[in-house]
Amino acid sequence: MISLANEYYPSRNIRETVLARRREPVVWSNKAPSSSISKDAVNHYQKNGFVVLPNLISGKLLRILQQEMHDLREQYKGSRDEIVINEPDSNTVRTLFNLPSMSQVFDELSRHPALLGFARHVLDSEVYLHQTRLNYKSGFDGKEFYWHSDFETWHVEDGMPAMRAVSCSVLLTDNNEFNGPLLVIPESHKTYVGCVGETPDENFKSSLKTQQIGTPSPESLSMLTQKAGGLESIKGAAGSVIFFDSNLLHGSAGNISPFARANVFMVYNSVENKLGSPLHGLKPRPEYLAHRQQVSTLTPIQ
Repeated sequence: MISLANEYYPSRNIRETVLARRREPVVWSNKAPSSSISKDAVNHYQKNGFVVLPNLISGKLLRILQQEMHDLREQYKGSRDEIVINEPDSNTVRTLFNLPSMSQVFDELSRHPALLGFARHVLDSEVYLHQTRLNYKSGFDGKEFYWHSDFETWHVEDGMPAMRAVSCSVLLTDNNEFNGPLLVIPESHKTYVGCVGETPDENFKSSLKTQQIGTPSPESLSMLTQKAGGLESIKGAAGSVIFFDSNLLHGSAGNISPFARANVFMVYNSVENKLGSPLHGLKPRPEYLAHRQQVSTLTPIQ
């Protein structure tokens, strides 16, 4: 492995794994957080690359989101629409993309004042949605998501310039030790891992089912895990919210329990970090995966 601390973030067209220090801040704002944002939550995010806000969504709103989640899955069951990703070996819906375009409920969720407030503070700017999706993990047969950094993919395949995006996962079901919760390597957001392996054309058509390109080497994963003192399993009750840095290494195991898992995933990107050209001459991915036209600044719902 080689360290390129003062270089850009290379990946895919390299012969050996690259480890590079993060160049950008984790929390861009130097101001004290507003009264609605816990200073402890911001500090935890800064240090570890993620934070869990328990039971942020509750009551009627949570029930509406859960019903919408079920309705959309039924609506798109068996669909050949490109926004629908099925499990690798079945017609079970795994992911639905571009939620605000199909659902007013999820459009309003993306503009929830608490969610927008945290994203704006971390990124110290106005934001837009880079990507949104519903991730389902059925009981007994929900497949794993292998270890990866979202920024590595967004940088190479979408042309995202900098680590100035934050991911937000709203738990629509309980996420527990049995049903494949999010696994993270704490503090890994401070190190960029460049991955070996050229990117085939339209890689997204296979990577959204089973990611093989853009995955860190076992040696780099082991080293960063040892440095962090272990892995962390992110669990929480339905209605809890996870914010995590775009460069945090994360994944999840398969779900062989009877308990389904379903989460909303929204990526807030700074309006000052809009997409450029993908690396290595790749064609831009479809709009539903990486917004280039739908980049309106988000305003909170009243």
